[in-house]
Amino acid sequence: MKKFLLSALLLSSVATLAFAGGHAKKTFALVPKAMNNPFFDLARDGCKKAEGELAGIECLYIGPGEHTEQEQIQIVQDLIARKVDGIAVAPSNAPAMARVLKRAKDAGIPVITWDSDVLAEDKGMRAAYVGTKNYDIGVNLARLTRNLKPEGGSICIQSGGASAANHNERMQGIRDTLSGTASSSPPGERLTGQNGWNEVDGCPLYTNDDFPLSVQQMADIFIKYPDLTAFVPTGGFPHFVPTAFRNTAAKHEQRIRTKKTAVVVADTLPMQMEILKDGLSHGLVGQQPYMMGYKAMYVLKDLAEGKAVEDPIYTGLDVCPFESAWSCLSGGG
Repeated sequence: MKKFLLSALLLSSVATLAFAGGHAKKTFALVPKAMNNPFFDLARDGCKKAEGELAGIECLYIGPGEHTEQEQIQIVQDLIARKVDGIAVAPSNAPAMARVLKRAKDAGIPVITWDSDVLAEDKGMRAAYVGTKNYDIGVNLARLTRNLKPEGGSICIQSGGASAANHNERMQGIRDTLSGTASSSPPGERLTGQNGWNEVDGCPLYTNDDFPLSVQQMADIFIKYPDLTAFVPTGGFPHFVPTAFRNTAAKHEQRIRTKKTAVVVADTLPMQMEILKDGLSHGLVGQQPYMMGYKAMYVLKDLAEGKAVEDPIYTGLDVCPFESAWSCLSGGG
């Protein structure tokens, strides 16, 4: 209840923002999956940077305090009711969000997705996607893993939400690359011996962006499978609580430092780069969240002015094995 009241309070500021300074501004909402995720903080910073560059534009950064699918849906419904000028949303539950976005489309509100898209059959509900080519994150996570463990072995994939299209696409990329086959749809075919790779029982793990839970899941899997070949999160979940991650890694330091168990993780936030440089992970595949938030505002402005936009708009990747940890980032923030 407290989170819903907070959302209502924040949304009530839309009218104030729209007429700040005595003249109308266009309000574009940037809706993350969760506002307690440091990945999305960078998107907010990019959104605010664009706000400073675009005359008459207000970036309204608003989302659930934690990863809560229903609260995110309610926030978007409230934004539609308040007739904001554009919405950029990272759907936590792709099918459910698509049904809400139809209401925005019917109301004439420009909508784009970012970070995570809707399902292929629902892409008509938004004008464009801004973000990573998520399948390629999985491909590169798998390549880093395969370089470390060319003979294959046992693997545990850790994901976000089971209905998050972006994480399912990443899982498909991992599975397809390690198996050497092309599956028909996300999240791909489970690894059951293809090219020597097997997914252990109990995996994939689903964190729902609960970062302390993700560390506990890692701890449990490391204890349950002392000979695990690879642990591969499709997001930076366990790294986002670095002290807890380091405490867990310390209990398994020998197997990590000797690469008995390869730890290859998505995202390249600053705390993750330090973990990589300290040898407690072996590779990262990073995105450009700052550019997602930044470009989202420009795309919404074009749509509000009746201009055509590209779809999709990819923001790029950084691939960081341990050996290039000091030089692999391309920037963007």
